Amino acid sequence: MSKELPKEVRRALGARLTYPEVGATLDETLPAGYRHTERSVRVGKGRQTFDLAAAALMSWEIQRGAGLGVLASSDTAEKDAVAIVRLAIGPVKLDGPNRVVAVIDEPDRRGFAYGTLQGHPEHGEQLFLVAIDDAEVVTFTVKSFAKRASLLSLIGGPLNSRIQDQIVERYLMALLEAAHQAR
Repeated sequence: MSKELPKEVRRALGARLTYPEVGATLDETLPAGYRHTERSVRVGKGRQTFDLAAAALMSWEIQRGAGLGVLASSDTAEKDAVAIVRLAIGPVKLDGPNRVVAVIDEPDRRGFAYGTLQGHPEHGEQLFLVAIDDAEVVTFTVKSFAKRASLLSLIGGPLNSRIQDQIVERYLMALLEAAHQAR
């Protein structure tokens, strides 16, 4: 028996991506004409830390841990899944519909990228990636490119960039907490 999807998610299932550079967060160089962000944090060491971090990442726990609401078409980040990421500022709720455009599922790297759909206040893509190196050091990276696309985001100007940077920091902290919580 499948669960009933929230109406916002059902609406977003048919929405199209709002930018042409789909999958570009997987590349070394991000596309021109966007604001670029890339932040990494050392999570810890060892395969258990990697596995805990990856499980939290792939289950939308990072977004929720950052204080955002998530309405999603699946319980985990999988190719073509739709996730409405909701930011509440006081009584105002801003929804950002996204579609998972890539999933990385390798022995030493796990994560996903999602891109903005119609109705998102910005256009662009964001990558969330957990990796473990040969020395068993686990890192978490958030990488994105975005530009303002709605009247609200245009009016917000530099405040939007500050809010985005704070959310990225909250993602990093949420992953650190999730990876060490189960120990």
